[in-house]
Amino acid sequence: MKFLPDETYALLDAAGGIRQQPGGREFWGQSQEALDALGKDWLVSEFVCDADWGSWEMHPHGEEFVYLLDGDIQFLMQPAEGELTSQRITGRGAVVVPRGVWHTAKVYRPSRMFFITLGAGTRHQPA
Repeated sequence: MKFLPDETYALLDAAGGIRQQPGGREFWGQSQEALDALGKDWLVSEFVCDADWGSWEMHPHGEEFVYLLDGDIQFLMQPAEGELTSQRITGRGAVVVPRGVWHTAKVYRPSRMFFITLGAGTRHQPA
C-alpha cells in the first residue's frame, strides 16, 4: 500500500495495526471530538513548514519524534520546570520532544518535517 505521508497520514495502534487517514485540511478540519479519538493512536505525518510555527504545542501523553528531512529550523523546547532550550538543525536531523514539554520551531528556510506523535490531549498556546 503506497501513499505519501504529506497527503495521507498513518495511524499506528497499540495492537500493531496501521490504518490510513486522509491528511491535510481534511484531517485537521474534523471536530475536536473526532481528533481526540484519533489522538489515542500514533499519528505519522509529514509537513513542509515555510514559516515559523504560530503556536507552541505540548503532548501530555507521549513523546514526539520530529525528523527534519530537509531544511533549516531552530527547535525550541520549554519544560514546565526548567530553562528554554533550542537546537538548530540544518539539512537532516531529529529531535525527541519529551512528554509534557512545550515546543515550537523557527523556520529559516522551507523545511520538510516528518512527525510521529501521540496526539491525545495535545494543547496549544500562541507563540
